[in-house]
Amino acid sequence: MRRLLLVSLLAASLPLLAQDPVRPRARALGIEPGIFSPGPLNAITDVEGVRVGHFTLREGEDLRTGATAILPHGGNVFQEKVPAAIVVGNGFGKLVGSTQVNELGQLETPILLTNTMNVWEAAAALVDYTLAQPGNESVGSVNPVVGETNDGFLSNIRRRPLRPEDFLEAVRAATPGPVEEGSVGAGTGTVAFGFKGGIGTSSRRLPESLGGHTVGVLVQTNYGGILTIDGVPVGRELGRYAFQEYVEPGSGSCMMVVATDAPLDARQLERLARRALAGMARTGASFSHGSGDYVIAFSTAESVRIPYRSEQPAGEVTLLRDDQLSPLFQAVAEATEEAIYNSLLRATTVRGYQGHEAQALPLDQLRDLLERYRRGTQQ
Repeated sequence: MRRLLLVSLLAASLPLLAQDPVRPRARALGIEPGIFSPGPLNAITDVEGVRVGHFTLREGEDLRTGATAILPHGGNVFQEKVPAAIVVGNGFGKLVGSTQVNELGQLETPILLTNTMNVWEAAAALVDYTLAQPGNESVGSVNPVVGETNDGFLSNIRRRPLRPEDFLEAVRAATPGPVEEGSVGAGTGTVAFGFKGGIGTSSRRLPESLGGHTVGVLVQTNYGGILTIDGVPVGRELGRYAFQEYVEPGSGSCMMVVATDAPLDARQLERLARRALAGMARTGASFSHGSGDYVIAFSTAESVRIPYRSEQPAGEVTLLRDDQLSPLFQAVAEATEEAIYNSLLRATTVRGYQGHEAQALPLDQLRDLLERYRRGTQQ
């Protein structure tokens, strides 16, 4: 607790890291990707039961990092597992736990996102958390799931500053409701398209005629390409894009977490996860050599949950038919695209390690660009 208080006080005392409460989300600028409407929060937490928590470390002049926890439900995830799948867009990363998830089609811990060099401390924290939960006294194997992006431009990543208790703080802080976005948690030190990246989220709720299901996405953006927003070539217009001298080509990675209340099994969730990459592509991603791009997808539907132990040797599961998946595919692409926009729009300028600075996406210039292209008067 003393360390958490110190971190909070340091954050408050650093004006260069001050949060701008008026930075908008995408919809406040008229950016509304796709055709489906978001849920009430336009966040992954619109999927009932899902919880999100952050731990943010801003310390001295060289630490800008953190952790973000995503819980599929508020119970004991090990005892009440959820179907899950992981898709690799480009495998330059350290995604702990992926092989067992894809082998068994199950998620049995919360998901943690963090920086590249603290993945193993995060995994250890999830093991500690799981073993300590009531009902898990005899558990002898835990498969923690931890994703990462490299925040070494803004944070001294070699210090590996995060401790197991910091990750536990993120898990314990996880709540339903609005999700803090931008330069927070695992997005504290990330950079995307040459601007400050971070945490972003969005959702889509299908109309009842198409099933009424909800899809929510949370992203940790730290990748390169040529930024495109709502079809507008923002990166090119602002002079920041991959393979242009100002911005290094294709640096970083992107973690995408997809949740849905639709009753899907692991095979169907893998299909859903692949469509999240379509949303990432729409933002101008190049999926470059060094970009670790991963999607973790899970279903929260009660009917498909997997008990750790059962007296029944077999059970009945009702799944959505495959020919009903297309609206969900559309929804996840839209929500991923908008979540990425929100990660950039909500992020604030951050200066950190060795004086490096990642500037926030300039809102006035963005507004002008959007207006020009909507009027069809682009030069």
